[in-house]
Amino acid sequence: MTNRVLVVDDDAAVRAALGQTLELAECDAITVGSFVAAKDLITPDFDGVILSDMRMPGRDGFHLLRYVREVDADLPVILLTGEGDIPMAVQAMAEGAFDFLEKPCASADLMAVVRRALKTRALVRENRALKSRLESGDPAARMIFGTSPQVEELRARTRAVAATGAEVLVTGAPGGGISKVAEVIHLMSPRGQGPFVKRPAAGLSADGFADLCREAAGGSLYLDEIAALPSETQYAMLEALEQGIEARVLVGSVADLAQEAAEGRFLADLFYRLDVMRVRIPALSERPEDIPVLFSHYVAQAAEQAGIAMPDIPQEHLAALMAQDWPGNARSLMSAAMRFVLGMPEEAAQSAELGLAEQLAQVERSLLIAALGRQNGNASAAAKALKLPRKTFYDKLARYGIRPEDYRR
Repeated sequence: MTNRVLVVDDDAAVRAALGQTLELAECDAITVGSFVAAKDLITPDFDGVILSDMRMPGRDGFHLLRYVREVDADLPVILLTGEGDIPMAVQAMAEGAFDFLEKPCASADLMAVVRRALKTRALVRENRALKSRLESGDPAARMIFGTSPQVEELRARTRAVAATGAEVLVTGAPGGGISKVAEVIHLMSPRGQGPFVKRPAAGLSADGFADLCREAAGGSLYLDEIAALPSETQYAMLEALEQGIEARVLVGSVADLAQEAAEGRFLADLFYRLDVMRVRIPALSERPEDIPVLFSHYVAQAAEQAGIAMPDIPQEHLAALMAQDWPGNARSLMSAAMRFVLGMPEEAAQSAELGLAEQLAQVERSLLIAALGRQNGNASAAAKALKLPRKTFYDKLARYGIRPEDYRR
């Protein structure tokens, strides 16, 4: 998340004090004494927020606010006001100011508003980046959502396996979008202009499999939940793959197919043939930072389907969503977005009933799990990535009952 704050105040002493307060809170403060000095820094690409005095010689806070709104209406402007300026500040809020603070202002109050503005700015920039990728990117960018390192790795892996002609096994937790990733692999492959035939593996006969191969000739055949494929069809499928077919075979499974094969519930030779290329979809619990971006996308999608304007999503609501584990992954988050659009956001309401300490604990637990997932269960590497002393990190794991070995792949 960005931590840059542009401070605009003509009083050098106030400017220096604000800069020091921000730097002590680990913000990157840029201090200037006038609108003219600030103007060149205010661009749509500015990744921070603006903190400005209302009363300044020449171009005042109102002028700055109006200029910012023309450049980037989503760039937060926080105004500092004297006692007599409060009616003016209220008017500025009506014109789009993010918030206002009365001088003198306690450091805690200032930083609470600044951090809220920084979170808002970060979310806006993430959504813009996502929209840009959707409009100009390849199928992996358009169809696989999120900005976390795990999702970037998933996109890279998807692109890599798509370029080959080998069979692909796509794995992940329920609701994680296995069939969508399989479709992305097809679209990015040399067979992307051919048919994409998708069927459940359960109940599929040997003759039915042969028919599907002919239907998918020149394209890809995707079989969902391959662990449910009947035994006789498993043998027929293995023989067909050994002899060669005109369709590329992609399969998906939420079950551990290696374990299924080891315990005799799935044909081992077929497993080894299908496991030439594997793509694993990380669960939402491993990447909670993707939840705001995903939820915003699903809300926009749900609002369009419902034929209503997209509602605003409060930061508190997004924080409550991030505090949850989401065992149903993207599918359950999509359902939550639809309920939010229809005015029934019960998940956030339930989290909101928790005290601040409990909500923060849930978010902290999610971030610990995400760090372990990124580092393949390596606790030392996860602690380093989170910039925590090893003892502190292990104490937190013990507090939440988290075992690093559960996140090794």
